[in-house]
Amino acid sequence: MLSTEHRAIVRATVPLLEAGGEALTTHFYGILLSEHPEVRPYFNQANQVTGDQPRALANGVLMYAKHIDRLEALGNMVEMIVNKHVSLRIRAEHYPIVGACLLRAIREVLGPEIATDEVIDAWGAAYGQLAGILAGAEKTAYDTVAGAEGGWRDGRAFRVVDKVRESDEITSFHFEPVDGGPVYAHAAGQYIGIRLIVDGVDARRNYSLSAAADGKGYRISVKRLPGGAVSNHLHDAVHVGDVVELFPPSGQFVLEESERPLVLISGGVGITPTLAMLERALPSGRPIVFIHAARHGGVHAFRDTIDALAEKHPQLTRRYCYEHPRDGDVAPDATGFLDRDTLASWLPAAHDMDAYFLGPKPFMKTVRNVLRELGVPDARAKYEFFGPAASLD
Repeated sequence: MLSTEHRAIVRATVPLLEAGGEALTTHFYGILLSEHPEVRPYFNQANQVTGDQPRALANGVLMYAKHIDRLEALGNMVEMIVNKHVSLRIRAEHYPIVGACLLRAIREVLGPEIATDEVIDAWGAAYGQLAGILAGAEKTAYDTVAGAEGGWRDGRAFRVVDKVRESDEITSFHFEPVDGGPVYAHAAGQYIGIRLIVDGVDARRNYSLSAAADGKGYRISVKRLPGGAVSNHLHDAVHVGDVVELFPPSGQFVLEESERPLVLISGGVGITPTLAMLERALPSGRPIVFIHAARHGGVHAFRDTIDALAEKHPQLTRRYCYEHPRDGDVAPDATGFLDRDTLASWLPAAHDMDAYFLGPKPFMKTVRNVLRELGVPDARAKYEFFGPAASLD
């Protein structure tokens, strides 16, 4: 049980986490992944190489320590973690393994003079509290989806019924359940977990669902990443007729009902969840501005789709920005990086809007800063990260 003394000790470690949290979490992952191969499928090794995963965990641990007395101040961080865990089917039995490795990393990185028995005991209690919160929320999520129409609990076999090249880099995969039953109606913006065997190795990833729910199947649209084991496997080795294992949809980055103008802003493959949001929102008749940035026309996926929708729905305005247009590209509305002035000129004049945005982190920082400058409340400017979360400040 987390006592008052435990809380005081955890709070006292905040300066240490601010100074060396990433070194601690990097060491933690080294222990966890080398000594517990059973958890490796749940982690994208590319995020270990770039340091994104250790940085994300270090920030999460720091925020938890800072707010150990007021967990509500963590905002949606817990919900975000729960959704990521659910999409990959993290289980309650994984938490003791992670906890033991974390406490060992604290001891080994900080040293016995700082990481005393009292500190380890306090962090053990703090981790136990957090693990209980996460595991409880995840169980609720598993039970809720399993009991819903078309829902299921763990892996379910789906067949690839179509594979469509959307651009030079992005390919869509359409799945329908092998058992022929209905599928859970995901919220626009959610993602789905997929389990594959890549070169004999179990691998799990989550991908945004790029079409609105239809009760029959799902679509993901995957960018081929240099060195990306799973994305390259999907592009090269998964074909129509193949069967894969999917986990139920998850995610808190979802379109909310509103009568305000809707703005969807994406960069690169960040377009995928906004497609589902657009499809879901069009029947409402609310004004919609769809903004997309790409390097050039060859990597701009779904342009024909968006253009066709704009022809049918007069409330939809679309704007495109190409960093380096190629000869022969259909002309975009702007060139270079999407900057403040261009973005501001494309937004609804009243700035009373709901905005959803996703793309590379520098792109997202620009979008968030512009929306703030224009007075759009943070509560109406929603975003999500592909991969580990990071700060946009």
